[in-house]
Amino acid sequence: MPFARPRLLYVTDLTYPARGRRYCDEDIHLTSRLREDFDLALCHPKDAAALMDAFEAVVVRNSGPVLACREAHEDFRARALARAMPVYNPLTGRADMAGKQYLLELTAAGHPVIPTVDRPEDLGRLPAADRYVVKPKLGADSLGLRVVTADELPGLADGTVLIQPYVDFAYEVSFYFVDHDFQYALYAPDPERRWELRPYEPAPEDLEFARRFIDWNGLEHGIQRVDACRAPGGELLLVELEDFNPYLSLDALDDTRRDAFVAALKSSLRRFLATGGPAAAR
Repeated sequence: MPFARPRLLYVTDLTYPARGRRYCDEDIHLTSRLREDFDLALCHPKDAAALMDAFEAVVVRNSGPVLACREAHEDFRARALARAMPVYNPLTGRADMAGKQYLLELTAAGHPVIPTVDRPEDLGRLPAADRYVVKPKLGADSLGLRVVTADELPGLADGTVLIQPYVDFAYEVSFYFVDHDFQYALYAPDPERRWELRPYEPAPEDLEFARRFIDWNGLEHGIQRVDACRAPGGELLLVELEDFNPYLSLDALDDTRRDAFVAALKSSLRRFLATGGPAAAR
């Protein structure tokens, strides 16, 4: 007998510690709203592979970096692909979902990103700077990030890390999308307190900047966050494109914008289940 409402397995780590943020609060709020339209159960990332067959789709949200449970995540991913299980966001993302390699690709293609290299022979392609940022290709949440001098770079560029000039930016700003539709933007006026966000009203050129990366990634369904910094010259540069489990900072929104985001997410999930779910997960 078919179920009257779609059944969603919502993957989250309610105990994940985040500096200045309570990820669990966001998921408690979102799941309370999604239950208005879907039958839903929460599970830890380590349990997703074993439980997903009882549901019509898996929604991956604030599951934390997969580095802490990499084997479980790879098992889930392999099983989901083998079963054509609809996973939201779809597993075809080209950005953070697949690691940080995309920053090298975007740099080589001339996109407005913080210049990024990973090999000793390419260090000369970076602009001169007093300091440089070195971070693992498989890193997340600034894990393993170091700030070093130019003299230290040759011994670090071994292909496993990304190297970028340290940008003395004015502020960071994030643009949030559901499918290809812009929802809202938030920024951190104080670079030293990146978790304290305020609403940001983007100029047309800001949205054009953000949309080029959404278009580049090519996901038809899902939530994406374009993180950028305002460089000293006034231009925006991409910091990262989060297409795996972007934290949404819904607590920084007023009720109207929060409700609008939830409505957009519900509509996206219904479209995903009706038209693109199984195909999008292959």
